[in-house]
Amino acid sequence: MSSRILQELADSFFKLLLPGITVTIPLTVISFTIGLLIALATALVQIAKIPVLRQIARFYVWIIRGTPMIVQLFVVYFGMPSLGIVLPAFPSAVIVFSLSVGAYCSETVRAAIESVPKGQLEAGYCVGLTFWQTMYHVIIPQALRTAFPPLSNSLIGLVKDTSLAYSIAIVEILATAQRIAARTYDYFWLYCEAGLIYLLFCTVLTYLQRYFEKRLERRR
Repeated sequence: MSSRILQELADSFFKLLLPGITVTIPLTVISFTIGLLIALATALVQIAKIPVLRQIARFYVWIIRGTPMIVQLFVVYFGMPSLGIVLPAFPSAVIVFSLSVGAYCSETVRAAIESVPKGQLEAGYCVGLTFWQTMYHVIIPQALRTAFPPLSNSLIGLVKDTSLAYSIAIVEILATAQRIAARTYDYFWLYCEAGLIYLLFCTVLTYLQRYFEKRLERRR
């Protein structure tokens, strides 16, 4: 590696880090938060066996899990304008990533809720709580402890999946690396540097995951 490349990588590091902080992280946090709410609602609808809604929830999970995320991005950003619905790139990415998180995490949440002994639900009925009250006060807090590790893994996966947003003209880490590489022709090193920044973000999340897992273990 020549001194020129080292200098170029040093100059481009913060140029890649900045969109990571201002685009990748907000896109991840917003999408994951909305996706978790969708996942919880989808899981509860299936567990409660609400007619029609249960079938809709299963259909939604089937569609999202069975199609590539990049195809979903193209459908929302490039396809929907033909139907008269035009969305900016960032909201389009939030919609697609949120729906993806919701579909995948709904199965995690559902399995975690079903892992709680059924006696907990019956105990809630005995003290006068409704199904939804028992879920909110008794079942879900216990289920989230079980679901925390796989949900954390989904969050880390989403950080890397946001790189797909470059395909709909969102200037995040990968898109920035591509623009710099197109000017300097040092594709290999710049893409490696972009990967290093993703690795940095994921490493921080991994340490946070371990920290909170230990705290949850102490509360049991």
